[in-house]
Amino acid sequence: MGSGLNFDLSKKTHIFHLKVWVLLTIFLGIFIPLVLVLLWCCTPRKKSSTRSSSTLPLTQIPNESSEIKVIRVDHNSEKYNEKDSDKLLVHFNNDKEKKNEDNSQLYASCNYVEKDEAANMDMNHLSSPLAGLPELSHLGWGHWFTLRDLEVATNKFSKENIIGEGGYGVVFRGRLINGTLVAVKRLLNNLGQAEKEFGVEVEAIGHVRHKNLVRLLGYCVEGTHRLLVYEYVNNGNLEQWLHGAMAHHGQLTWEGRMKILLGTAKALAYLHEAIEPKVVHRDIKSSNILIDDDFNAKVSDFGLAKLLGAGKSHIITRVMGTFGYVAPEYASSGFLNEKSDVYSFGVVLLEAITGRDPVDDTRPVLEKNLVDWLKMMVAARRSEEIVDPNIETRPSTSALKRTLLTALRCVDPNTEQRPTMSQVVRMLESEEYPIPREGRRRRQNNHSSSQTGTAKKAVHAIMDVEEEDSIH
Repeated sequence: MGSGLNFDLSKKTHIFHLKVWVLLTIFLGIFIPLVLVLLWCCTPRKKSSTRSSSTLPLTQIPNESSEIKVIRVDHNSEKYNEKDSDKLLVHFNNDKEKKNEDNSQLYASCNYVEKDEAANMDMNHLSSPLAGLPELSHLGWGHWFTLRDLEVATNKFSKENIIGEGGYGVVFRGRLINGTLVAVKRLLNNLGQAEKEFGVEVEAIGHVRHKNLVRLLGYCVEGTHRLLVYEYVNNGNLEQWLHGAMAHHGQLTWEGRMKILLGTAKALAYLHEAIEPKVVHRDIKSSNILIDDDFNAKVSDFGLAKLLGAGKSHIITRVMGTFGYVAPEYASSGFLNEKSDVYSFGVVLLEAITGRDPVDDTRPVLEKNLVDWLKMMVAARRSEEIVDPNIETRPSTSALKRTLLTALRCVDPNTEQRPTMSQVVRMLESEEYPIPREGRRRRQNNHSSSQTGTAKKAVHAIMDVEEEDSIH
C-alpha cells in the first residue's frame, strides 16, 4: 500500500507536468499562510491609548522626563489640626449662609482634615479632571488641547469668563467637554518665547505634583497661540481675602493667614529643593496664591517659571514679575535664582501681617513701599502698630516677632543672607525663634556687613527685644 501511495504521488499531472506531491506542497504553502493572515485580521486588538511619538507634530513637547521626581508630603509636619480649624476665619452673617447650610458649615469650620495620601491618589485617579477626553490627545502627564477645544470651553474667550489678568496674559474660566471646570491662561503673543523652550519647560512643570501647587492639566500650541490649562480653584486668592474682594465671606484670622503662608512656603521648598531641575517661579505674589475650600494654599501661575539644571547657581533672563514683589537684584540685572522667589515670599508674608499692598501710591511718601516702611517701623520698635487692624484676635508678641524676623530675613538685600525655603518652613512651624540664641551675636555681625540702615536696625530691634523678654 505504501508503495502504491508513493507511486500515486510520483505520477505526473497535466499542470506543467508537475508531480502530484509537488502540487500538494505548493498548495499547502499557499493555503496555510492565507489562513493565518485571515485569523490575524479577524482577531480583536487593544487600541493604543497614547499617540506614537513619531506621529506627533513638531510642536509636541518631549517625552516624560525621568529627572522629575515626586516626593511624599509630610502631613505630620502640619502646624494646624482639625480642632484649630475654626480659628481660620472670622465670619459675617449673610443671606448665602442662611440659605445654604452646607456652605455655612464650610466657612464656619474651614474643615481641612488631612486624608491619607494614598487614598487621595486613588481618588484623584478615579475622578481625574481629564477623564473622558479623547485618548489620542493624552500626554504623558496631561492633555494636549487644540485651540478649538479651548474656544469651546471658554465660549470663545468671552469677557464674561475672565477671572484674572496679569503681565503674562489673561485667565479665563472654562468647562471642558467632560464637564471639568478649568482655568485657561492665554499668554500674550509678545512674550518672544521660543517654541522649543516653551515645550521643554511646560513638559517639566507638567510632572510636578504637590498638595500646595495648582495642577497644570495641559497646554495648547497653535501658530502664535500659547495657552496653559490649570485645575480650577474657586475660593478666591490671598489678595482677595486680604484686600476686600472676599470680605463678604469674612476676615482671615492670624492662624488662617499663617496656614496659607506655610503651605505656600512648602510648595516653594518643593520646587526649589525636591525636584531636578529646580523650578524658580519668578512671580510669587498674593494674587497667585489661590485658596481652596479647605483654606489650603494653592500656588498658581508657574507655567512660565524658569528651570535651573544641575550645577547652575543662577541664570540671567528678561525681568518678568510684578512691581513691589520683584527682588532688587533681579529687577536691576535679570539675575535670577531661587533666592528671588524667597524675596517675593517675604513681601507676601509682610503683606499678610500688615494687610497693606506692597506698593501703595495713596499713602505718604515714607509709607508707599511696604518693605521700607516696615523696616522703619520695626527699627523704631513700633512693630505692634503694623498688624492688620482687620485681624480681630491679635497674634502673641512672640509669634509676631518670629514672623517678622522670618520676613525680614527673606527680604534681605543680600541674596546670600536670605534663607532657603525649607529653612523658612522650619521658621514658620517653630514655636522658638528661628535664630538660635547662642548664634545670635554671630548672625548680627553677619547682618552688619550685609545690611545697611533701617534693614539692620530692624533685625537688631527684634533680637534685642527678645533678649530683654528672656531676661524678664
